[in-house]
Amino acid sequence: MSNFDTIGQQLITLSRSLGEPSRDLAILGEGNTSAKLDDDLFLVKASGYNLASLDEEGLITVRYSKLKGALDGEPVGDARTREILLNAREVQEGSKMPSVETYLHGFLLSLPDIMFVGHTHPTAVNALSCSVNAQNAFSGMLFPDEIVSCGVAVCYVEYTDPGIVLAQYLRRKVLEFVDRYDAPPRVIVMQNHGLIATGKTPTEVENATIMFVKACRVRLGTYAAGGPHFLPLEHVNRIHTRPDEHYRKRLIG
Repeated sequence: MSNFDTIGQQLITLSRSLGEPSRDLAILGEGNTSAKLDDDLFLVKASGYNLASLDEEGLITVRYSKLKGALDGEPVGDARTREILLNAREVQEGSKMPSVETYLHGFLLSLPDIMFVGHTHPTAVNALSCSVNAQNAFSGMLFPDEIVSCGVAVCYVEYTDPGIVLAQYLRRKVLEFVDRYDAPPRVIVMQNHGLIATGKTPTEVENATIMFVKACRVRLGTYAAGGPHFLPLEHVNRIHTRPDEHYRKRLIG
């Protein structure tokens, strides 16, 4: 089996798992996923396909080098956004359209240690991201396993128009995160939109997703008892660097 086939099957398995309706992470055509093939090529879910039933037909191979110019330039209109996406496909035949979020997937996959990306719309996450307290709700970490699976902090991105504009703004916020924490974020919350989880493996993406959904349910519960009590930064950093926590993380993937 080729590298393309292996990664494609891993992405399909991840997508179907994230799209399983009973998990309440994404329904209908919600969400998208991607996987890095090499320094330029990556796979991304095609627009309109369902994560829960995704197969090879719903994947498109895209060249990041054909998207990067748009990210570096001024925002363009909807027609030009679509044209760039279509031209970025490795195979030009057919009418399949890469997800409009392909721009941000390409950027994230260009970062160190990110090989897979999962974007979902979990109800528990959006209950907070759509609230008036959204930014504060994601301003700290609550418990050790959240830190182990989701990293030292949440990268919070205020709402903006999906597509190139969102990808440009997300890139800015992520690079600020990298400057501060010296590593890409494991979880990104997009206000009034949804969740992005990143990882070296599909398991890391899935673990970050489901653990962060639990953490959001906990956050929601704390507001019934006065609000969240975030762990002090020294405790967050201690948990993030503890050898036993690194050992546990390796075991759970």
